[in-house]
Amino acid sequence: MMGLMASEETRTAEPRTATTSTGRGTTTPADTRRTPATRAWATRLVVVGIVLSAVNLRPAITSLGALLEEVRDGLGMSGGVTGLLTSVPPLCFAVFGVTAPRLARRFGPAAVVCAGMAAIAAGLLIRPYAGSTAGFLAASALALMGIAVSNVLMPVIVKRWFPDRVGSMTGLYSMALALGTSLAAAVTVPVTDALGGGWQSGLAVWAGLAAAAVLPWLPLVRDRGTARAQEPVRAVEDRQAPLRITRSRTAWALAVFFGLQATAAYITMGWMAQIFRDSGVPAGTAGLLLAVTMVMGVPLAFVIPRVAIRLPHQGPIVFVLGACGLAGYAGLYLAPAAGAWAWALLLGVSNCAFPLALTMVGMRARTGQGVAQLSAFAQSTGYLISIPGPLLVGVLYQQSGGWGLPIALMAGLMLPQMAVGFLAGRDRTVEDEASR
Repeated sequence: MMGLMASEETRTAEPRTATTSTGRGTTTPADTRRTPATRAWATRLVVVGIVLSAVNLRPAITSLGALLEEVRDGLGMSGGVTGLLTSVPPLCFAVFGVTAPRLARRFGPAAVVCAGMAAIAAGLLIRPYAGSTAGFLAASALALMGIAVSNVLMPVIVKRWFPDRVGSMTGLYSMALALGTSLAAAVTVPVTDALGGGWQSGLAVWAGLAAAAVLPWLPLVRDRGTARAQEPVRAVEDRQAPLRITRSRTAWALAVFFGLQATAAYITMGWMAQIFRDSGVPAGTAGLLLAVTMVMGVPLAFVIPRVAIRLPHQGPIVFVLGACGLAGYAGLYLAPAAGAWAWALLLGVSNCAFPLALTMVGMRARTGQGVAQLSAFAQSTGYLISIPGPLLVGVLYQQSGGWGLPIALMAGLMLPQMAVGFLAGRDRTVEDEASR
């Protein structure tokens, strides 16, 4: 599959000169072994696979956020254990995301993403019926493992299949991700009610959407002939020495930026509905407010990457998003119920730091290998940084009996996020910095 993506880069960028032997002492361009019709259907499948996979990268989290109180009561969780539950996503993303480039080199990105979607489907189907907190966490980890490897490989697939359309394809992927996030937040409570009111069925229903995302990748996993046609190009890439990514200041800045925006996002997805419910907002409305926050990413996730790709420095976008976040947290602190819709909108804009971070991953590296290493490093390190945030919010909430301290923590973290985002947005590449 790495060869598949390399050949699409051949089609969309500059022609490759790699050749293959014909067995009669002459050589033939490798790309001629692929017909235009084959390239066209493969490209369409990749686009469909990217969109369906992106839709499935957050419902496992936001559907739980909408029913967190019911799950907590049903499994007898304390506030601290509930906070641990909201910290599981970044923990799994950090642990499993780092393995994605190695798995992709061995099995191909299509196979890894395909397996990731299957893991999501299995985990979402099992976890509501596990019967205990430990079983619920284990099944959640299975689903989150699939999300983790897919998270890392999506920028790689975009860079290699669509090297001249990184901004627009990242926007499409981010928009689909935001759509899935908001859809799960908005309809989980109504679907649960329609299915009889049991939180188990309300969570399990999302396994079907993940199962559908497996299908587009299956033909790409089986397309061995095209991959073999690109072996000369692939071999050249595989011989390149891995970057010493930790020598790059930009890589570190991007990793910290990714971690802080992930902290804000997972606190929002895990706790914001509960903040509104505790301020007197009905459960259904609280779920809709969370959905509004998430749905803001649908249009903005398409616009922001296209704007960012045209700017030499993405710092101004970082500052605008950070200012919206500070305003939203101030509103949650002062008048959570009275201005709930406004705060949800502002925090939705702020959460669009995620598609901006993904876009910068593609911009801060020149090669597909560089993007793979930077994506794995930034996301794994970033999610590792984000682990304490949701857990700390749960502990502060339980100890203080209110949301004042947790909201102050969220607002305080926005300031370093803006600072490192400015550094990550400078016009530099990790290849240049790592080679110094």
